[in-house]
Amino acid sequence: MNQQALSSLIWSVADLLRGDFKPHEYGHVILPFTVLRRLDCVLAPTKAKALVQHQEKKGLGIAYEPFVQRAAGQTFFNVSDMDLPKILGDQDHLRDNLLSYIQGFSDDVRDIFSCFDFPVTLDRLHKANLLYLVTEKFTKNLDLHPESVDNYQMGLVFEELLRKFSEMSNETAGEHYTPREVIRLMVELLFIEDDEALSKPGIVRTIYDPTAGTGGMLSVAEEHLHILNQDARLSVFGQELNDESYAICKADMLIKGQDAGNIIAGNTLSDDGHPGKRFDYMLSNPPFGVEWKKVEKEVRAEHEGRGMSGRFGPGLPRVSDGSLLFLMHLLSKMRPAKEGGSRIGIVLNGSPLFTGGAGSGESEIRRHLLENDLVEAIVGLPTDMFFNTGISTYVWIITNRKAEDRQGKVQLIDASGMFQKMRKSLGSKRKELGDQHIKDITRLLGGFLEARQAIVIDKDGKEIARTVLFDDVPIPQAPEGGRVKHIPVAKILHNEEFGYRTITVERPLRDDKGNAVLSTKGKNKGKVQADSALRDTENVPLSENVETYFNREVQPHVSDAWIDTDKCDKKDGRPGIVGYEIPFNRHFYVFEPPRELAEIDAELKLVTDRIKAMIEGLSA
Repeated sequence: MNQQALSSLIWSVADLLRGDFKPHEYGHVILPFTVLRRLDCVLAPTKAKALVQHQEKKGLGIAYEPFVQRAAGQTFFNVSDMDLPKILGDQDHLRDNLLSYIQGFSDDVRDIFSCFDFPVTLDRLHKANLLYLVTEKFTKNLDLHPESVDNYQMGLVFEELLRKFSEMSNETAGEHYTPREVIRLMVELLFIEDDEALSKPGIVRTIYDPTAGTGGMLSVAEEHLHILNQDARLSVFGQELNDESYAICKADMLIKGQDAGNIIAGNTLSDDGHPGKRFDYMLSNPPFGVEWKKVEKEVRAEHEGRGMSGRFGPGLPRVSDGSLLFLMHLLSKMRPAKEGGSRIGIVLNGSPLFTGGAGSGESEIRRHLLENDLVEAIVGLPTDMFFNTGISTYVWIITNRKAEDRQGKVQLIDASGMFQKMRKSLGSKRKELGDQHIKDITRLLGGFLEARQAIVIDKDGKEIARTVLFDDVPIPQAPEGGRVKHIPVAKILHNEEFGYRTITVERPLRDDKGNAVLSTKGKNKGKVQADSALRDTENVPLSENVETYFNREVQPHVSDAWIDTDKCDKKDGRPGIVGYEIPFNRHFYVFEPPRELAEIDAELKLVTDRIKAMIEGLSA
């Protein structure tokens, strides 16, 4: 049974709940029962051994936990003599036995069901006379043992259930999880520079996700490393705000043998769950365009009080979008380069690329990233890739250990045309990355290549194929009456190409006779007074001399203008404020000349003749 069929089977429990529970409450029942059944199935084969160890060590008056855990063969255990099939056989005490069974779990598992507020759910089901029916549905109809449903498939099931729950709750599903093929791409890009190192025996690395959701990114990263090297170990760390997602993530990590204590509940921005820790790899898909007003007090206090020794020293973005705060949080978790450094993969919307002029919080954050040579690559993804939004998204690859040939440079990859349409849309998600798309993007980044893409267009102007033109790929031939269009798909730019200096251009205030007015007081006494109504600004590329630019672009048009040298950059003290933006689309724009007028006229004539014929046919 595939994950969609399995999740549909699980979600069919909603048929029992209808009437007694509101649609947005279905998940509060279905999610914890799914987790409980999964844990119950995982522990079933070793249940008897664990109970023997529990009784023996408890009788001797010694701590039984490590012995029971070893007998269970997991990082968690249950010392209750019950399991779900046995509980189902005692209908009269079903609620009490379920509560007792939950209390028999180890602390980490009890924390999971506390986050689900499971006792309250059990009370509601009991009062509605639904508790037996729901428990029976999960116990008799579902085998969730890892031999029947592996961890990868179970992760997809949890995410599909969360998506349904979010739709019912009118919540944002994208805040909970990321499409698996996007995670696969990010993990490939994150590990690509280290494949050789990660294949060494006994290698141990750490990975962190500050917006862990259900743990999908952490799980895929762990699976990827296991494929590279079965003896390697990846210790995972995460933090998650949403209670249901946190509980699922923690349960998933427990089953996989990870230390579930590394998964922390809470708001990453206001209450860092892993203070002082540094990680080898980091992944994140923070919420897009979500304001951070709720944590503004704590964030501003850290920015102003700790400066660059805190997480938010470079600057603060506007309150309406906090995604760059998560990026700065990740920067604070990077290992120093001399200790091996770190690599980060983060999904952001288009706003962090260009929002905010010179001197703004966003520009200062980009300045910090580029002037410290931390941006390795940015990959533009297709639209309609996420479940809750159709906007353009970008994967940023950040590192403080660039290869020598990458230093001082940023690679831009436009993968917006690399997708395949889904047979069935899921929310706003209508497109997905295929295996070949992931392979092409990874090859472009891994090879640090500049490349073009060939687009094959048929005689009707319809696109029929796209091919990335690597050296070993032949250029496709145009179909009869069609053509092949070439567009850039990967470019390499120097960091300073994204920088500019905003200078203030002043012009004199003039009296009724047209004479310049002089200032009569202050430090500018005797100097020409500026006319604020004529004040303007110019953005001068960092690669160009300000005076040269001014003399060429401004002076010939307004000979009385001058640069306001009092408005200087706070870092270098030179006139003008330094800013940075990454105009991604501009670098990949290809001008196409408009069609000939005769061609347009001929097309219009065909259309009008057809309309005329239709009208004549109706009036005949």
